[in-house]
Amino acid sequence: MLPEINTKELLDFLTGLLNTPSPTGFTAQAVAYTRAALEGIPGLTLSQTRKGALVAEWQGEAPGPRRALTAHVDTLGAMVKEIKPNGRLKLSMLGGYAWNTVEGEGCTVFAHGGGTVRGSILLAKASGHVYGKEVSESKRDESTMEVRLDARTVNADETRALGIEVGDFVAFDPRVEVTNNFVRSRHLDDKACVACIVAAVKALNAAGLKPARSAVLHISNYEEVGHGAAAGIPADVTELLSVDMAAVGEGQTSDEFHSTLCVKDSGGPYHYEMSQRLRALAEQHSIAHKVDIYPYYGSDGEAYWRAGGDVAVALIGPGVDASHNYERTHLEALVATTQWVCAYLLEA
Repeated sequence: MLPEINTKELLDFLTGLLNTPSPTGFTAQAVAYTRAALEGIPGLTLSQTRKGALVAEWQGEAPGPRRALTAHVDTLGAMVKEIKPNGRLKLSMLGGYAWNTVEGEGCTVFAHGGGTVRGSILLAKASGHVYGKEVSESKRDESTMEVRLDARTVNADETRALGIEVGDFVAFDPRVEVTNNFVRSRHLDDKACVACIVAAVKALNAAGLKPARSAVLHISNYEEVGHGAAAGIPADVTELLSVDMAAVGEGQTSDEFHSTLCVKDSGGPYHYEMSQRLRALAEQHSIAHKVDIYPYYGSDGEAYWRAGGDVAVALIGPGVDASHNYERTHLEALVATTQWVCAYLLEA
């Protein structure tokens, strides 16, 4: 019997985490937010790597090889590439996304001196009344997009006087909304899965349960650029469960109401025997799940493999529609993923 999941607590934590800006390389606040949620859990020892990842070690009921779970708190975002002569900003992309998916989005620039400046991401030639067809026909890329700052600035010197410089981080507005048990927001990849892991830990603790085997929870902070879990997993870990969003779309079995076991992505197949065990656990506990393959996808589990990690790796996660865009999932998928994490931790 799996413990009951506190869905209100899960959604409250997820909403707070989504509203905590954390583009790759600027994740300290989100890591601290996650750490605070795990503080005080009996048997859980928290630390951070020099790279900034959060590591929670949880003593299990029985001795034996340790297992690990990883999810990432870093998100898509940008950095200031150039201050233009008109005072607006050119951006350098953090993570992989199409520029048209952030066009018109609000954003926050984190000035290196400590202040913040609001703005909008727009095509440099954005006015239909001025540029006509050029607005619809222009390619969206780093050379054509800019940040229009919500400050009185018409030249580079005035923008620099705001404290903004090349290299400052830019976070996109998440625009979180929870309605009819749907969660609609940017950055559900992968904050939804961080929330599932935290909810699983809290559910087990509330039920007076501990993992069957000692476990390591790794919250990485560089996944979107490919090396999040390349470091920070203890060497004695024998298997790693990567918890990351499942991609929903045409040709996929994944949907917003199930958790998904990914058996292959752009890096190749995951560990067959471990995937089969997870499949059996889902069936045993009647966890709503699908099995899928993603052609344009990679995970922190593969980052650890590429770094030389000698472990079995499998991947599960809630179905997320419009990944790396304005995303959406459903509470049912979050609960199913949380249950799957609980079942894995309780597996002897």
